[in-house]
Amino acid sequence: MADLINLRRYRKKKAREAAELTAAERRLAFGVSKVQRNADDAAKQKRDAALDGHRRIREDET
Repeated sequence: MADLINLRRYRKKKAREAAELTAAERRLAFGVSKVQRNADDAAKQKRDAALDGHRRIREDET
């Protein structure tokens, strides 16, 4: 004889698994800490400043 399954518990379990899968996908897509985000912004500003410093014709001189 087959095991009995409580459908309410089964639906809740499936919903929790789906929510966890969605959360894992979102952590990969958006899961950057504030410290890392600030460090990335600072590095980008430094790169941009270095690149602007090497321009032959500056924008304010044209």
